[in-house]
Amino acid sequence: MTGAGVAKKTRKKTNVAAERLFVRELGELPADLRGREWMMRVEAVSFASAEPVTRETLARVVGKDCSIDLLIDDLHEELRSRPYELVSVAGGWQHRSRTAYADAIRASQAPTRGGAAALSEFESMVLMAIAYSQPVTRGELSKIFGKEVSRDTISALRGAGFVSSGPRSPTPGAPYTYVTTKHFLSAFGMETLRDLPDMEALDDAGLLSKEKQVDGIPIALGLSGAVLVAEEQDDG
Repeated sequence: MTGAGVAKKTRKKTNVAAERLFVRELGELPADLRGREWMMRVEAVSFASAEPVTRETLARVVGKDCSIDLLIDDLHEELRSRPYELVSVAGGWQHRSRTAYADAIRASQAPTRGGAAALSEFESMVLMAIAYSQPVTRGELSKIFGKEVSRDTISALRGAGFVSSGPRSPTPGAPYTYVTTKHFLSAFGMETLRDLPDMEALDDAGLLSKEKQVDGIPIALGLSGAVLVAEEQDDG
């Protein structure tokens, strides 16, 4: 067996041993202390995770009869007076600084975790077009904008973690389509794509450009404006 194989087998044994030692039910504790411990576990896991944690992930650290939703409600109340909160994004939960403290965080110039990648105006508009039109091919995007959307532009969005390859298009040549990712939802503070801003609401808010048209429809004034702002925050 190779060294890598031995190391992998050792890690697996260690994980199994830790799994056996970890107590979820906490049956020896009074009900109030048991609930408190479960809540603290949920907070610890969501605080430590680099990505939103799912219900399935949280279920691994609490009793089988424990309500995740009630624990989340208790945490919301617990954190009400804190400068950070537990938010529901991308199909899970994650700790994030409250937007009221965004200016203070920026003024501190402290390095933060979870900041969104900086995009050019055109990259932002392409990302928006993908979000609203997905699954969409690069050729279809080029038709929308009336000029070629280069592979470099798509590569930049993929590199930022905002888009990935979708199913192949049924059109001739079966080109790949592009779709947004869970990271896109997380970065822009959305739980699902249903949270994308409504075009009519954007128009009413004066956030649509009449000069710039996408396939005959006015486009939002870039993702650097007030439409889809990737929050700069400390996710821990």
